[in-house]
Amino acid sequence: MRPFDFYLRTRVVFGEGTFQRLGELSRELGFNRALIVSDQGIVATGLVAKASGILRDAGIESTVFHEFDANPDSAMVEAGRAVAAQAGVDGIVALGGGSSLDCAKGINFVVTNGGTMRDYKGHDKAVRPMLPMIGVPTTAGTGSDAQSYAIISDPVTHEKMACGDAGAAFRIAVLDPVLTVTQPRLLTATVGYDALSHAVESYVTARRTTISDLFAADAWRLLEAHYQRVLADPDDLAARAAMLLGAHEAGIAIEHSMLGATHACANPLTARHGTTHGVAISVMLPHVVRWNGREVGKRYADLLRIAGRTPGDDPGEELAARLDELAKIGGMPRTLRDLGVGRDGLAVLAADAEKQWTGTFNPRPFNAAAAFGLYQAAY
Repeated sequence: MRPFDFYLRTRVVFGEGTFQRLGELSRELGFNRALIVSDQGIVATGLVAKASGILRDAGIESTVFHEFDANPDSAMVEAGRAVAAQAGVDGIVALGGGSSLDCAKGINFVVTNGGTMRDYKGHDKAVRPMLPMIGVPTTAGTGSDAQSYAIISDPVTHEKMACGDAGAAFRIAVLDPVLTVTQPRLLTATVGYDALSHAVESYVTARRTTISDLFAADAWRLLEAHYQRVLADPDDLAARAAMLLGAHEAGIAIEHSMLGATHACANPLTARHGTTHGVAISVMLPHVVRWNGREVGKRYADLLRIAGRTPGDDPGEELAARLDELAKIGGMPRTLRDLGVGRDGLAVLAADAEKQWTGTFNPRPFNAAAAFGLYQAAY
């Protein structure tokens, strides 16, 4: 049994209507002037205005920052820092999907510790205390609400930098399934599939522990059973709640076991072709599972059993088939050709994939040659 050092840094407030407790929870953390970090799509839904009202009723002033996109980069984070510094905020509320949550963490790094996001690539680079934060996810996907890492892009190289610190973890995560109901079907499908991939990858990484296994396995149980259900009936709050909690549990698993080759292969597709992260994941995950099968077939058999299936002679192939089936149910592209990727660009993608940090935790040794083979299989 592997040694581990396990600590949950984030309090979870879960259930229908918990968003209404935002003011109360912010007061508990000592907020007087809060920065609300939320993308423009969430602003348009009225949720940001509602959050501001809840905070105002609790005696807390708020300033909104929304000048960032689906892949926040260090320039966008710097713009947020300027807004936060001007307002003199003492707490941050991140409201939205993974981009809002990651951007909020990034702003926290630079407003409290100075410098640029490249200074925080890696872990434990912050030397000063960071501001308390509350994360309110409106999608069931990234699990950023359970992690101490911000994924921030370099605006020049488009490298996705993982910047982590204990202080970057949300003090409180508010998981209210009501906030996820209005998502478009495709968004529900793509972020939900990303969450599925987190459960699958974190369950087999070279860094996994007995504790991370508990969260990864339960995340898979919740996500696999409710993914199709939530797509069939978007108003099913029980399914929405299961997906939201499953995504959070998968995020806890990532925090303690990391990810693998699927994410290493997906990130260059986003950087070079603008492919939505969840879509890139959906194309690559079944192929990575097949490829990893010879190393971790017994663990893939565990996941099949959790999903109520009896494993046969090739658990990797069987799990990959189920993951492919779920991607088709989600209406997502199935090949790199569907994404507009040319065969002549696979070698460049493979060279990029080899440099991705997540690839170092894959259960089967991963390098550019392996990535090239996986891209060929997905083509």
